[in-house]
Amino acid sequence: MVTAGNITSQTGRNRILVSGAEQALNQFKQEIASELGLDYSGDKGNLTSRQNGYVGGLMVRKMIAQAESQMSGGAQ
Repeated sequence: MVTAGNITSQTGRNRILVSGAEQALNQFKQEIASELGLDYSGDKGNLTSRQNGYVGGLMVRKMIAQAESQMSGGAQ
């Protein structure tokens, strides 16, 4: 990660677009991994690509469902 003043940028495809969201996203990642029965607290290298993919995929599905719910005016 490269930091220049108040602007933070990461190399690669995955960037946090909202400043201050990194901690919330990491907490969300921990919760999803826990739901899947995965130990996500240590070295992520101990998990398979498939396990890491499950975490990311479920995060995306839940975020999309939450956004759809908010856009339709429904409760979560």
